[in-house]
Order: sequence, then C-alpha cells, then structure tokens
Amino acid sequence: MKLILKYAVTAMSVASVLGGARAAEAPPLDAYGELSQFEDAAISPDGSLTAAVVRIKGERRIVAIDGQDKPFVNISAGPGKVRSIQWADDKTVLLTTTSTVPVFGFTADKYELTGTIILAMKPGGVSGSVFANTDSVARTTRGQYGIRSIDGRTVGFFGGIALQMGGSGRYMEHGRTTLYGVDLSTNRARAVAPPPGEDHFRDWLIDTSGKVGAMLDVSEIDGGWRITGTKSKELARGTMPTGDISLISFGHDGSSVIYQTADDQHGQRWFEVPIMGGDAKEIVPGIAIDRVFVDKVTGRLQGYRTDGDTPVTVMSDPAQQQALTAIFRAFKGLNTQLMDYTPNFSKVLVRTSGNGDSGTWYRVDVAGKHAEPIGYERLRIAPEQVGPISLVLYEAQDGLALNGVLTLPPGIPAKNLPVIMLPHGGPAAHDTVQFDWIAQAFASRGYAVFQPNFRGSTGGSYSLRRAGDGEWGRKMQTDISDGLSALAAKGIVDPKRACIVGASYGGYAALAGVTLQHGIYRCAVAVAGISDLGLMYNTDTRESGGSKMLSRALKRQLGEPKGFSAVSPRKFAAGADGPIMLIHGKDDTVVDYGQSRVMADALKDNGKPFELITLQGEDHWLSKEETRKRMLTESMRFVQKYNPPN
Repeated sequence: MKLILKYAVTAMSVASVLGGARAAEAPPLDAYGELSQFEDAAISPDGSLTAAVVRIKGERRIVAIDGQDKPFVNISAGPGKVRSIQWADDKTVLLTTTSTVPVFGFTADKYELTGTIILAMKPGGVSGSVFANTDSVARTTRGQYGIRSIDGRTVGFFGGIALQMGGSGRYMEHGRTTLYGVDLSTNRARAVAPPPGEDHFRDWLIDTSGKVGAMLDVSEIDGGWRITGTKSKELARGTMPTGDISLISFGHDGSSVIYQTADDQHGQRWFEVPIMGGDAKEIVPGIAIDRVFVDKVTGRLQGYRTDGDTPVTVMSDPAQQQALTAIFRAFKGLNTQLMDYTPNFSKVLVRTSGNGDSGTWYRVDVAGKHAEPIGYERLRIAPEQVGPISLVLYEAQDGLALNGVLTLPPGIPAKNLPVIMLPHGGPAAHDTVQFDWIAQAFASRGYAVFQPNFRGSTGGSYSLRRAGDGEWGRKMQTDISDGLSALAAKGIVDPKRACIVGASYGGYAALAGVTLQHGIYRCAVAVAGISDLGLMYNTDTRESGGSKMLSRALKRQLGEPKGFSAVSPRKFAAGADGPIMLIHGKDDTVVDYGQSRVMADALKDNGKPFELITLQGEDHWLSKEETRKRMLTESMRFVQKYNPPN
C-alpha cells in the first residue's frame, strides 16, 4: 500500500502551508485551545459519500463530499453541541447533539439532554429532530439501538421518554426509557418495547426484522439481572450489585447473544449464549476489550479492539483482518483507529495521531490499496511543532507496575525540564501515546508533561483498575508523584519545578497534590475538580433518585462515607502549600460547580492564595471554543507565574 509515502507527502504539504515553521516558533496558544477543525466523519453504506463535522470560520458545519472530494452539502450543524455523525442509509445522515437544559421538579437542576437530528442528504427526504413529528414523545433521545432496513424503509431504533396527556397539556410521568422505531423517511415513531419497571434499567438488541431479539433487565435495588430472548425466553440471569453487566450484540451468525460482566473474582468476562436457549460460554478469556465493532445492518459482532498500551484490532472476517493489518502496518508508529467502514469493507475511515501528527483523517480504498487524507484536526500546528510523545514505564512505591505518557517540548533537550503532572479524569480512563491538546500546549511553552496511568485507570488489567478502589487521595495520589520521581531519576525533569494540572478526577488529584500531599508541587490547577467527596456522594445519589446500585458503586470506588473527610481537599485547605487555580463551567452536570465554590471559600477562610475562574455557559467537557481557550490561557498564565519555564 502507498500509505507511508502518502503520509510523508501530507506532512510536508502542511508544513509548507504554514510557511515552513520551525519547532522554535511555537504556534499561538489559541491553536491548541480551539476545537478541532475536523471533528468527526462517517462514510455512506455504498462508499460513495463522506459526511464530516468541520469548523468553518468558527462555526460547526456538516459537509458531505463525493469520491472526488467535491462538497455537495454544506449546512450549519445548529446550536447544539455535536457529539457524533453517522449515515443511516445512502441518503440520510444522523447527527447526535447534546444541550444543557434547566429543569424543575426533578432530582437535578440541569440535565445534559441528547438529541438526534435527521439530515436528508438528497432531495425528497425529511429533515428534523427525531420525535419532532410524534407529540406523545419528548424531543430527546435516550440511546440508539440500531438502524434496520424493513420492507425497503430505513428505521432507526431510539430510546425515548413517553409523554402523558393532562389537564394543562402533555407531561412526563417518569423518566424511564421506552423503545421506539422511527421511520426516518417520515420521522414518525411507533413504540416497540415498553419501559422498565420502577427502579429498573433495560437494554435491547434489535434483530434484522426490527423486533426485539434480546432484552436485559437490571434491578437498581439489588443488581439482579435477567437476559431474555424472543417470546421472553430466559437466556441468562445473575446478580451484579454494582451493575457491571451489559448487552453487547448478537453473535457472528446471529444465533447467539453476547454479554459482558465484571467482578472482583473473575475480572471482565464476555459470554455467548444461544438465542434459542442453552448454556452460556465464555469467549475471548483473559483479553481486555476497549471497543467492539458491530455490523450496522444486522447487529452482529464483527470484531473488537483490545485495551492496553499496544491495542490490536481483531476482525472475525479474514479478508477484513488482512486489510486492517495492512492499513495499521502502513501507519506504524502512530495511534491509528478504525473509525468507520462500509458494510462490505470496501471503504474505510481511519484516524491517526501521535508524533508529528496532531490528528489526521484518511479515507482508504481497500481494494485499490490507496489512502487519501480528507481532514486535519489542527492545521495551525505543523508536524515538527508536535512535541515528542512516548510511553514511560515506572513502579509505584509498593512495586505496582505503572506507565504514563511523556510529552516533551519540541527541539529542547530532555534534561532537567520544568514539568507539569497531568493526571487524567475518570478515573476509569487512561492516556495513550497520541496528541493531547493540553499536554502539547504546555510542551510548546517549554514544559515536560507527564500523564500517569495510576491505579484505578483502564487500559491495563482489570486488577489494575480495581486496585484504585478506596485509594482516592492515597495510593492513587502517590502513584502520580511516583511518576514525577521516576522522571527526575532519569534526569528528564527538575522535581523542584513541578506543578499539577488536571480536570474532573484529575482536578481532584491536582487539589490533593497541594493539600493531602506537601512539598511536591509549586502550584495546582483544578478544572471541574472534586474538593469534597461527601458532597459528591450526596449530590450523585440524590440526582440518581436514590439509586442503591449507584450508592454501592460509589462506596466501592471511594470507600465508606465515614472516611470521605480524610481524603477531601476542602477539609485540608488550611494546609495548602501551593497557590491553587479553580476553573469550573457553570453548566457542569457531571461535577457540580459547587465543588469549586466550596473549595474557594475554604481557601479564602484560611488566607490561602487562589483564583476562581467561572466559565459561564460551559459544561464538564469544555465543549465551547471560547471558554476552552480561556481555560487554557488562564491555566498557562497561572503556571508560568508560579513555575516559569526558564
């Protein structure tokens, strides 16, 4: 395949567009803070068209191009926050968006509601929000359960909230999900399956005829679960007190159902059970799976991507596996992800990122063994301006094997550098060797940046993830500083010139780094961070409607409530030994804005230096470009003040 040569030509052309910028000429900070210029893409089932979410003059737009890269659709994506794009059929695109919506009379003041928009790509189709033509359903979607072709018509299956008719109009009786089939040519919905009972959760698999082929029902009270097939035939049952059970797909030939469980005794396990009944058998034992690939037409499993430092994509079809092996080999050395593909696997979309690549999308002609770049995420950052990225192995104090991602300043020797420790959120997440906009921003200003995959992270074994249980502010915290010590021992960083920056759980770790720990960091920046575990526990359980399953899951992760104060940074504000910057979106529906407010109050009461930056109208994920840029500008200013790079 010609992919390696094609990529080399692409890299050179980007550099020339930017005037041959050298590594010493760092891009403006806004180049890192702006949202990706090419955000997402999908390929039509027949492979002739590609639809993409792009930013043109600061506005999100939907662009559809043909095989000659000629745009024939260019429309605004609207006011919602775009989350994904996909083709329903060769003439219809579905756009998934979210919006932060204030509500009254519910357990939370605001919710992040999802909407699905139908976009007709050719004349004669109907465009509009899913459920807009059905008065008895609220205009928000609660999950998508597949797209099927039924009697020549394309039907999308979505979760929805049924509305009841009352004296003052329609109202929502409860928030439990009903399954609907929506004719995408008319946007008319029909109920396919009823909602679960009170204190229950339900999931469905849709077969090729558009009927429910399998259903999972879980009790949020005791975690009891049951999978049924057609005619309510029981296929499997069990109990998962913390809810670690999920439906995955139908099996490769459609004669079975695949589901996943996880527990302390066995870790993560995948099972396959015949749809007509029989014993469930474990499949892919001992393999940690990050993502599955499911046939969009049939709902059957096609393959999976393994989790870990060197992920592998495995497809059941030998021809598909051979094609992917060749594609990934061509992009060797980059983080390469399979993003979309046609049902016959003749056309494939892949995304690359890593050293010399700030994010590139390619359309691959599998039969022709040819790849064309179709989009660049950050054109203002040239390949040579991407700081070197590598994986560093190290050990925790108790000998646990860990790793982290190190990003270095471009063109600067890796010796005694000032350092930013950048723990990820989650904490059930992990960092990989790819372009990270925050890490690269700090690296461009002369800092080494380390993203430790501490215990409690995903990406490794199940035991590594569970090793974080009850260790907030304890071993999870020292895992981060142990990474700093390891880099210092190698001579890469100067441990006396370290700050800690993080968002969400990473924001908690940043606060803990200068309150629960001492003498390590010059400053801390917490973005949407947790300062009080008791407050978080109470907020989350209240907003869940008092879910016992969530309560058990939180106690498993955090420990018993009586110990929350001992690891809550707010309670130790008086001992903060470094200045703290708090940044929080006012519309955060994941970590309540009050977490930063009460931390600011505690720091003020104890005469400690701090700044509180409130991002009006911003959510947990920094979805708006202007506020994302502000977050980066304020963070950089603060860090450079207390830990200058020179």
